[in-house]
Amino acid sequence: MQHLLFAVVLSEVAVIMALSFKTPIRKLLIMSLDRAKRGRGPVVIQTISATVCVVLVASVYSMMKIQKRGIEDGAMNPTDEVIMAKHLLESTLMGGFLFLGLMIDRLHHYMRELRIRRKMMEVIKKEGAVLEGVKARASDEVKNLKEEVVSLQERQKQLVSEIEARSKEIRTEKTSAVALEKQSEGFLIEFNRLLEENQDLRDQLHTVDSRISRSSIKKNT
Repeated sequence: MQHLLFAVVLSEVAVIMALSFKTPIRKLLIMSLDRAKRGRGPVVIQTISATVCVVLVASVYSMMKIQKRGIEDGAMNPTDEVIMAKHLLESTLMGGFLFLGLMIDRLHHYMRELRIRRKMMEVIKKEGAVLEGVKARASDEVKNLKEEVVSLQERQKQLVSEIEARSKEIRTEKTSAVALEKQSEGFLIEFNRLLEENQDLRDQLHTVDSRISRSSIKKNT
């Protein structure tokens, strides 16, 4: 049993050393421990640990009995000393086995959490990069929209100036139209006056013609 415990303790020390340094072996050990903690693995490990604990308690109890018997007898005989040394060695190895097993379990747990956190950090970095890209595109779109707004404002100013110029032209044309209307009214009044004068002249001519014709008739008679 001592040889088996020595081999197990040395194996656990080797596992701890392999987990402490970043090597390809560490990845294989982590994968093996992950598989060992699935399914019935935890039950088997707990059963082995419980068995070792029971054997350890029994060995400690045996050492206490031997020590008590030696105190009662005044001294230990050579057989009890050998048995005492054997139980002490086995207890030390079993305690080391349990302690190193707990260290391996905790080390694997922390390394798994560290790996999960690293993956989360990578995901966060990728999302941050995506967000930065979205922000950059959004800023470009905002910049383009601002440029479009500026161009539209300039176009609006041009249209306002054109509308003002057209309004001035329309007002000028309206003023000209009013002046032309007044002028046409004056022309119409003058035309009517001329028509009246023309009619008067025609009447006068007609009167003169009638007088001339009468005088010529009188002369002929």
